[in-house]
Formats: sequence, C-alpha cells, structure tokens
Amino acid sequence: MKAHECYHCKQWVEKCEHHDCWTTTEKALTQDLSEELQDAYARLREAAVEFGEQRVYASGSCIMFARTTCYFFVRPKRQWLELAVFTNRPIKSPLVRKVEPKSKIKVANLIRITHRDEVEAPLTNWLKEAYDFEPLAKTVAKAKTARKTTPKKKRATRRKK
Repeated sequence: MKAHECYHCKQWVEKCEHHDCWTTTEKALTQDLSEELQDAYARLREAAVEFGEQRVYASGSCIMFARTTCYFFVRPKRQWLELAVFTNRPIKSPLVRKVEPKSKIKVANLIRITHRDEVEAPLTNWLKEAYDFEPLAKTVAKAKTARKTTPKKKRATRRKK
C-alpha cells in the first residue's frame, strides 16, 4: 500500500509502515496532554477506581470506565477533558455543559475538566451515582425483557352448540 493518511486517526502512514490505530491505550490517549490535564486525569482515574471493581480501557478516542457497561468515559481534548457521565437523571449544575438522553433510562451528562482541583465533590458524587446506577439499569432492562417474553394466558373460547 502506498503512503496515506489514516481515515480513523488522521495520522500519516508511510509506505510499508505497520499502522494499527485501533489498539489504543490510556497512555497513548493521555501522553500529549498538558501536565495539568494529565494530573486531572490521574485524579479522576484514582477517584473512579476507589468505587470498586470495574474495567478501565481505551476505545477509539475515549477512555471507558465500566462495570458491565460503561458508566462514564473521558475523551481527552487538547484544552480539556470531556466527561460523559451516565445517570438516570439530568444533572442540573453549571458544570454540566450538555445533557443528552441515551435510552429510556440513561442520560449522558457532558462535563469539561481543565484542572485537577475540579475533580472533587460534586463531580465525584455524580461519578459514584453513575457507578451505583449501572446495575440498577441492568435490572430494569432484564425486567422489561422478561415481561415481553412471558407468554400470555390464552382465553378460553366457548364452543357454540
């Protein structure tokens, strides 16, 4: 293949050079951040890991924090860290820049972080709320599917004589 620009990551790939932009890591996503943003991400990760067992992994341009499903993710930008925190309600705060419904029971609250000192209450409380909400969302989804798959009782029909 001749030299080209990767349409996923926009990186220039030379002829015969191996390129795999899908095997992204946390380090790769955070290495170009300013020291201030790296400190903010480290504090954010530390706060999230204290909640309990979970997976932290990089996917595309985001770092995902998940139990069984993602409860929040971080998208590192040049000037800030963009957080999407999934809760069962829109969070009303000047820190929340945008609220987007994602399903019948999940709402994404988008927040920008520019400094380590911003990773404290109420932000950490919202992250904990999202962490605790995640199993509840799964239970509600299971209940809905159980209702759909339960066979309905057939009505007895009378025969005419």
